[in-house]
Amino acid sequence: MFISRVFGRTFLAAAKSEASAAAASTARTGYNPLEEFFEADRNPDDDKPVVYGRSWKASELRLKSWDDLNKLWYVLLKEKNMLMTQRQMLHAQNLRFPNPERIPKVRKSMSRIKHVLTERAIEEADPRRCAEMKRMINAL
Repeated sequence: MFISRVFGRTFLAAAKSEASAAAASTARTGYNPLEEFFEADRNPDDDKPVVYGRSWKASELRLKSWDDLNKLWYVLLKEKNMLMTQRQMLHAQNLRFPNPERIPKVRKSMSRIKHVLTERAIEEADPRRCAEMKRMINAL
């Protein structure tokens, strides 16, 4: 009985220390949400410039559902935050911000999403639902 307690505690302590070491190693190499504020590093030796897309057109956005537009809004908000963080970080280091035309594209897309959502709210027949939709849009 005494031997099983001693060996049981020894094995249990060894198992706990292995589990905590594994958790600590995954914590170091795991997911850090702050990394989303920074763009993935590119190789500066690449001769080929990176080409970024265009802003969304209002006609394209009118085809999307309310939920899709909300999801796209938050994707663009995340992109805008990432670009602004990167611009501020590079400005503090006296470095040039690459592709500064990306920020206006994101802002333009965001304003077009608000415009399309406002159009839908105005077309709503029920005044209470219209007012609720406008409050939601203004909260964006």
